[in-house]
Amino acid sequence: MRGNRTVGAAVLALAVGGLVLVACTEVAQTPVSGKKLYEDYCQTCHGAGGRGDGPLANDLTKRPADLTRIAARNGGEFPMARVMSTIDGYTRRDDLNSIMPELGGLFADGPMVRVDTGDGILTPAPESLVALADYVKSLQEP
Repeated sequence: MRGNRTVGAAVLALAVGGLVLVACTEVAQTPVSGKKLYEDYCQTCHGAGGRGDGPLANDLTKRPADLTRIAARNGGEFPMARVMSTIDGYTRRDDLNSIMPELGGLFADGPMVRVDTGDGILTPAPESLVALADYVKSLQEP
């Protein structure tokens, strides 16, 4: 993930000769792999390259979206908030024609990170959701 990831912190205290020394240090966290999440949850329908040509694409009632053209369809900008909402399932709750599963429940209990979704405000979001959206962003073609 790019520059907007938060890491955990730990406070260390050490008593030395009646004094307590306190230090704050970052705790390294294993990064979530957006690519791995994509392979596990998206590739079967959207295909390895994100073009909507996965092994199950022809068996579905509606063709999966070509994920490589999201930015192109949006004037060259990648709509991070909308992509995250689509993956989560938030934007599809009222869309009875959607065939994409809601994945938000898979990410709800994981660690949270702060992400700028395009409005300049750091918003808390599940780390896995952000990692997956970042990976989809990396698939964009001009």
